[in-house]
Amino acid sequence: MSTVKRVTIRDVAGRAGVSVATVSRVLAGDYPVLAATRNRVMRAVRELDYVPNAHARALSAARPGAIAIVVNTVSVPYYAYIAQGVEEQAAREGRLSLICTTGGDPGRELSIVQLLREQRAEAVILVGSVVVDEEYRKRMTEYARSLAAAGSRLVLCGRPPLEEGGPALVVGFDNAGGARAVTAHLLSAGHRRILYLGLRPGHSTSDSRVAGYRDALAAHRVPADPALEVEGEFSREAGYAALTARLSLGPPDFTAIFACNDLVAAGAIQALREHGLRVPDDMSIVGYDDVPPAVDLGLTTVHLPHDELGRTAVRLALGRDVTGPTILGTHIVVRDSVRPLVVR
Repeated sequence: MSTVKRVTIRDVAGRAGVSVATVSRVLAGDYPVLAATRNRVMRAVRELDYVPNAHARALSAARPGAIAIVVNTVSVPYYAYIAQGVEEQAAREGRLSLICTTGGDPGRELSIVQLLREQRAEAVILVGSVVVDEEYRKRMTEYARSLAAAGSRLVLCGRPPLEEGGPALVVGFDNAGGARAVTAHLLSAGHRRILYLGLRPGHSTSDSRVAGYRDALAAHRVPADPALEVEGEFSREAGYAALTARLSLGPPDFTAIFACNDLVAAGAIQALREHGLRVPDDMSIVGYDDVPPAVDLGLTTVHLPHDELGRTAVRLALGRDVTGPTILGTHIVVRDSVRPLVVR
């Protein structure tokens, strides 16, 4: 069975007697081209019935002036709010913004960064947690240098710096400090057995929050108990599953829970309810991020400046003479999910 050969942009260029770049400029309509040349190209397009690749044309929008933000997903509020901040600031700066998602695949992230470099994005902003290892640092440092050589900039938003001398800008928040403060809030309320829910060894965000949790315990002279650190992903489903499994072992040996983010906290609260435990009467709980559904649940949590993170990332990308990481502050939002223990 014969197959119909797809007409390519090279076919159009050959028919019109021009370069592929000229065809691209004519189709984009944003570059001055002689009328006679434009007519030849459009005649070739009609004769060959050429249909431009929509994906390629979308990527070609990443010309100088475009700000690209690369996130795990846009279905999680943490990423969506930062992306909104990027979009708002990019619009103020007269730039187009592009959003790319990786699905949490490091290989896809690297491929996207390389493609954006080829498409001449003015800046690439990488958001969120990452597995910290030497291979990642090495490859991303190479990409940062490649972007810089092409006149672009790489901004790490909520991520650790690259190798020493790597040409990447950093904007983040006091991740460990927020975790330390919210753990201290539970300790000040009399809780000594605090379950940390959502441990992800090797992930930068998780490692910082666990470090803050442990620091607060040490400051209050409460021994850290590895049995109170439960592994799990940063999702509602993971929070529900992890706490359900823990509660199935018997009565809880803890009086409070520090959920690694608000979505995990929401899943944990569902598990508590299904086991007949009330918040905060029977169990206190705190979260992190201050995104929906924290308000609806009355959840005490750590507020992150999501919008400002996005806006600052764009300002850094377009600025000059920027040195050192930019770290934004966090603060606790106290609601109704923590009950002080009665000290006897």
